[in-house]
Amino acid sequence: MKIVLSGFYGLGNTGDEAILKAIIDNLRAELTDPDITVFSLSPDQTAKEYGVKSVYRAWRRENKEKVKALRDADLMISGGGGLLQDTYPTKFLFGPLPYYLLIVMLAKMCGTKVMFFSQGIGPVTSTWGKILMKLFANRADFITVRDQYSKDYLKKLGVTRPETVVTADIVFAFKADEEDRAYQSLPLTGDEKIVAVTVRPWFSHPDYIEKTAHLLDQLIEQRGVTPVFVPMEGKYDVPASKDVMSKMKHADKTHLLGSDFTPNEFLNFIRHAELTVGLRLHALIFSALSNVPHLGFSYDKKVESFLKRSGMWDYSFRLGEIDETKLLANALYLLDNKAQAQQVMKPNVAKLHAEAMRNIELLQENFVK
Repeated sequence: MKIVLSGFYGLGNTGDEAILKAIIDNLRAELTDPDITVFSLSPDQTAKEYGVKSVYRAWRRENKEKVKALRDADLMISGGGGLLQDTYPTKFLFGPLPYYLLIVMLAKMCGTKVMFFSQGIGPVTSTWGKILMKLFANRADFITVRDQYSKDYLKKLGVTRPETVVTADIVFAFKADEEDRAYQSLPLTGDEKIVAVTVRPWFSHPDYIEKTAHLLDQLIEQRGVTPVFVPMEGKYDVPASKDVMSKMKHADKTHLLGSDFTPNEFLNFIRHAELTVGLRLHALIFSALSNVPHLGFSYDKKVESFLKRSGMWDYSFRLGEIDETKLLANALYLLDNKAQAQQVMKPNVAKLHAEAMRNIELLQENFVK
């Protein structure tokens, strides 16, 4: 079976690369010798990293190669991740939302079936974005989304023609390889009580930077923890991490992990943590997969939806609603009661893994002859 993958690939975002690895690994595990082509901004790197064919994803070049790949394919998978949104400006045919929908339209023009795969939908707030969704998203042959909110949002946008099934983020089916390169890159003794910290720029509620810095100082003073910043998208997360450290009294007791690690290496680092704190969705998902309690700051419905499903929402906050006293109390509780928190997470993560695998099962049921 020939499959084309379209997503936010080859741009250095660890979460999206984790999605890509999870899709490829599970397609290879469940299908007979799939022939996979990935549309990537770094096609040579993607081809080498995953052992696939790869075509440059943007419109500037290799458009004939895109058309050929789609004409030859039995199926195009769009996703996973939060592709269909217009948080970034959407003007006519420019922006992420038009790009992903035009790829869908091109696939349909080439006679190729399309599956929206484990996607998180929205926000789509512009009039043009809503028109594009109604015109093109209804051309998909099957849709799976990673939460109920996304399914409801599609219906609100008028996307009703293909069947939509709620599953889970495909990263819950991530197949990790054992190694410890990221952990070994730091000057650690093995006795540290690590708190993984994952921050990113978010200008709507910049006060979370100061509140995170204060929390980490308190955890250092009261529990002797070693905060380690985990930059899932280096060009954004490294400056944000340094911003937090600049506001700490005990920044000398923190570490900043390198940003050039693979999803597998980041996940294996998080396995060493006692607690994860922060914003990045897939760092929080890696924590759940590693049975590490996590306290999230929700900047988007996708983060809140995940935290509710993992069982950690009671300890987490929406950005703009962070109570510093309660934040410290919740973090201390999770550190002091790790085993109890793990018992809450364990059945939830098992269910999310099964639902993530449902994406592959539905692909087989609908597209494999």
